[in-house]
Amino acid sequence: MRLYRNFTSQEEIDLEYNIALNVADRERWIEWYAQESARVRDELDCVLDVRFGPTLDETIDVFPAKKPGAPLLVFIHGGYWFRFGSKDFSLVARGLVSRDVTVVVTNYSLCPGVTINEITRQNRAVIAWLHREGPNFNADISRIFVAGHSAGGQQVGMLCETDWHGEYGLPDDIIKGGIPISGVFDLHPLRYSYLQPKLLLTHEIILRQSPYLNIPRSGPPLLVTFGQDETKEFHRQSTDFLQAWRANGLQGELLVQEGKHHFSAIEGLTDRNSSLCNALIDFMIRDHTP
Repeated sequence: MRLYRNFTSQEEIDLEYNIALNVADRERWIEWYAQESARVRDELDCVLDVRFGPTLDETIDVFPAKKPGAPLLVFIHGGYWFRFGSKDFSLVARGLVSRDVTVVVTNYSLCPGVTINEITRQNRAVIAWLHREGPNFNADISRIFVAGHSAGGQQVGMLCETDWHGEYGLPDDIIKGGIPISGVFDLHPLRYSYLQPKLLLTHEIILRQSPYLNIPRSGPPLLVTFGQDETKEFHRQSTDFLQAWRANGLQGELLVQEGKHHFSAIEGLTDRNSSLCNALIDFMIRDHTP
């Protein structure tokens, strides 16, 4: 019996989605994330644990650009929706802040304490809050971009598919571009994986929270990226999502990072001169008018 596409067992699905089975030195990378993030908080001006919502988890860490009017990049961390927090990903601010971008790293409640529905609500609330408060952090709120890694990539998809005017009374184009990094855009296979006891996915959550299944009629341009050394399913998730996005008449481009795996796919954000950092800066300053 097929569980998802051509997968017939949890073991087959886990081989594709369990990062521990594909990145031998995973724990070293997690430790590096933490160490580099601590260094970045020491190196850069930052405002930590800024509350944007009513619950204790609803905070952001802000790394302001030096001068007013800077583009604003909101970064949503990964961890399969059940692990890590904003402090583990401060490292992503180093390269972009040095290129005159204000970077915001979001914190959010984790599964199974909440569902992915609630995580999406919280990250949408970040955008609404920043539209009001962004100028206090040298940010130009007419140039808000969202990026996210892994589970954060799924969140980027959901934010780019939000009815901002209908639900929040905000400009339809409040998000000027989305950068999902190694994202998961169809949640169906995860229901049959080792993650299910933590994520508690239901049919309703899968349908509502899979960006691939909710392509909008209008949306911002995307820069979809992943590591060349990631599993076939991570390749397919991104390319299928981008293909569906383009098929709806929306703009999107693909960046495959040579020699990168799931954890090193965000490494370039620590270096202002990296190919990844250059690609993001180019994407943010480009005129995306059709």
